Amino acid sequence: MEFRKATEEDIPILTEISKSAFHSDVSVGGKEKDGPPGYDSCQWYRDMMKENHLFTYTDHKEIIGGAVLFTEKSNLYIGRIFISPRFFRKGYGQLLMQEIENYFPDINKIKLDTPVWNSRTNRFYRKCGYTEINRDQEAVYYEKDGSQLLC
Repeated sequence: MEFRKATEEDIPILTEISKSAFHSDVSVGGKEKDGPPGYDSCQWYRDMMKENHLFTYTDHKEIIGGAVLFTEKSNLYIGRIFISPRFFRKGYGQLLMQEIENYFPDINKIKLDTPVWNSRTNRFYRKCGYTEINRDQEAVYYEKDGSQLLC
């Protein structure tokens, strides 16, 4: 397994994986094949790469997923993670979360949010040790502090 900053060559593959991963959300509460802003745009992912926010996750050099991550001081915000549906329910998501936590050893707090309706991601983040800190009609907000790190 390798977790690394994305390259230009990764962009088309990551975009396709993102599209298929987010389109699969119709099976867990999504109303249509859709996703967060830019989820299906090579240009959006290219912009994230240029700003050092885009990461690639590989297994035996095959790209299986990615992440968009933002750091601010000692906090990390997980903008999104995505795994190819071919690799769902095989532990890769948890391994990706461990890689993210290991990649940023000086982080004191990790924050993320996910749609209220997405039963898969809400269950997943709780399984990884994230605590719900708030929710509104659209999203559930999670945190994990430094003493809890390593999924």
